[in-house]
Amino acid sequence: VLGVQQSLPLFAGVMEPEAAPYLPTPSESDDVVADYAALDLTLGRHPLALVRTALASQGILTAAQIGRVTSGQFVRAAGLVIARQRPMSANGVTFVTIEDESAVVNAVIWAHVAEAQRKELIGSRLLIIEGVLERDGDVQHLIASRLEDGSHFLDDL
Repeated sequence: VLGVQQSLPLFAGVMEPEAAPYLPTPSESDDVVADYAALDLTLGRHPLALVRTALASQGILTAAQIGRVTSGQFVRAAGLVIARQRPMSANGVTFVTIEDESAVVNAVIWAHVAEAQRKELIGSRLLIIEGVLERDGDVQHLIASRLEDGSHFLDDL
């Protein structure tokens, strides 16, 4: 305010220089959280890149790594849920797309898995999917046998 308004003559010559306030620089995870809170996206690194070490220690592969896995192999994937689709013609099958810092993984959730693990399927911000990778040409799907809520990995952000 003092920089905008002229000071009163009563205070002429009494101005003390003020130091700049100390504001700590936000961490990368602080920036990512603030970006998502304000914009629902970030131009910084993907949130899973910030927790990749912890995910890798649990045997969770990146989407890019899964792209190099042989069809029929059991894998664990984790990602932010970007789509849940249950078309009327799919006989109770739910299709889920998750993304991590490298790519996306498309998963098929059969009705019996979806019903048994509905809470994880619907409520997870970060969904961990275990299952068998099936590939036909360029199309690949992870056939889920188990779902896990991995949202706790985001708690430290």
